[in-house]
Amino acid sequence: MQTQCSADLFGFAPVDRRPVQAAFDGGAITSDAGGLLLGATDRAIRLVERFATCFRDHRRPELVEHSVETLVGQRIFGIVLGYEDLNDHDVLRHDPVMALLVGKLEARRPDCAPMAGKSTLNRLELSRSTPSRYHKITHDPRAIERLFVDLFLEAHPRPPSQIILDLDATDVPLHGDQEGRFFHGYYDCHCYLPLYVYCGRHLLAALLRRSNQDAAAGAVEEVARIVGQIRGRWPRTRILLRGDSGFAREGLMAWCETNRVDFLFGLARNARLARQISREIEWAEEAARRRGRPARRYKDFLWSTLESWSRRRRVVAKAEWLGDKANPRFVVTSLKSSEVTARRLYERLYCARGDMENRIKECQLDLFADRTSTGSMRANQLRLWFASLAYVLLCALRRIGLAHTRFATATCGTLRLRLLKIGALVKTSVRRIKVAMASTYPWQAEWARAHARLTSAAA
Repeated sequence: MQTQCSADLFGFAPVDRRPVQAAFDGGAITSDAGGLLLGATDRAIRLVERFATCFRDHRRPELVEHSVETLVGQRIFGIVLGYEDLNDHDVLRHDPVMALLVGKLEARRPDCAPMAGKSTLNRLELSRSTPSRYHKITHDPRAIERLFVDLFLEAHPRPPSQIILDLDATDVPLHGDQEGRFFHGYYDCHCYLPLYVYCGRHLLAALLRRSNQDAAAGAVEEVARIVGQIRGRWPRTRILLRGDSGFAREGLMAWCETNRVDFLFGLARNARLARQISREIEWAEEAARRRGRPARRYKDFLWSTLESWSRRRRVVAKAEWLGDKANPRFVVTSLKSSEVTARRLYERLYCARGDMENRIKECQLDLFADRTSTGSMRANQLRLWFASLAYVLLCALRRIGLAHTRFATATCGTLRLRLLKIGALVKTSVRRIKVAMASTYPWQAEWARAHARLTSAAA
C-alpha cells in the first residue's frame, strides 16, 4: 500500500497491519535529558561559576541579557553534549534542558531567547585582555590556569604521598591561515603544538603553542607554576615528572634537581648509548633465537651527553630483540637504584605514561579540543580551555557519580552516548518542571546512582 503524507503527518509502511504515522507534535522534547547530571556535577564542584569569575564584563548592565556565567555554562555544557560549533547554539538556545542547565527559562526582553546565539558566544570566545568597542568581555589567562590546579587539588580529600605529573605534546592540524601556524616535519602538516599536563585522569594544564619550537618549550615555566601551586597546599607530597624523550632537556632536568622534583624521561637513542648495551643486545638476540620468542635484558648505568648535560645521570636501558631486529630503549631518571629496579622503572613506571595519550584523545576527539579555527592564537587558546574544562567536568561526573560502576573508567564519548543522550518530554507547569525520560532507557540504575551521589556531594 502506498504511504500517505501531508505537511503535518508522515506515513510509513505498516507493521502488523497497523499504519505507521509520524508528526512533529510531541511538544518540548529533548535528546539531551541525561545532561541534567552535568548540572548536578557543576553544583558539586562549582566549575562554571568559578570559570566565569576569570572573565570581566564591561558591558552596560542595564542592556545585558545573557550574563557571563550563562554564556560560559552554555558553551561548556554544549561541548560536553557534543555540540562543537557555535552555530549549533542558534538551535540550542531554545532547548529546554540547556535552559535548565544554565538556570534561565525566560528572557527579560520579548525579542530574545533565554540563551545566547552564535554571535554573542563568538564575542565571548574573541575576548581580549583589555576591552574594545566590539569586545566588552575580557578574560584573565593566569586565573584560568590556576583554576585547573585548584580543581585538581580539591578532588582529593587528603594530600597523597606521591603524585606523577605526565607531560606530553601533540599536534592540532590547521587548515586555514591562523596566527602562529607553522609546518611541522614530524606531523607532516601545518599545526599547533599544545602542551598537556595530566595527573592520572586529572588535567592540570593545556597550553597552546606554535609548532616551530622544541617539544619542551615552555615546560619549565609551566611545571614551575603547577608545582608551586601544588606545594602551597601539599608541601610534603613527593612529585615525579614523566614524559617522553622530547622532555629530556638539561633545563627541565636541572630545574627538577634544584627544586626537589623527581623526573623520568625517555632518552633518544644514539651511537654512544647503543655501544653501552652492545653485549646485552647480543645476549637478547641469542636468547630470542634459542627460545623462539622476544627476549630482553636491562642495564643500569650513569651517563652524560658530551656537551648539553651539566652532570652524569642515571640511565636505564632496555636491550630487546624482536623477531629479526634489535629494539633498544632508554630512559633517564633522578630516582635511585635503591628505590626502584631497572626493570620495574621501565615496565611499571615509564610505560604507564602511555595512558596519558588516551586522555589527550578524549580531549581532542570527544570534546573537540582540536577545534582551533579562529584567526588568533588568543582565541584558540580560550577555545582549548573551554574544551579542557568540559573534560574536567566529565571527569568530576565520573569520579563522584560513577565510581565502582560499569562507567567508572568509560571515555568521555561513551559517557555522552550512554548517560547524557536520553530522549525526554519536558513538561512545564506553574508548580514544577518535569523531565519525562524514556522508560526503555537501559542504564537507569547507574543514572539514578550517579544522581544520588552528585546530589549528596553538592549538599
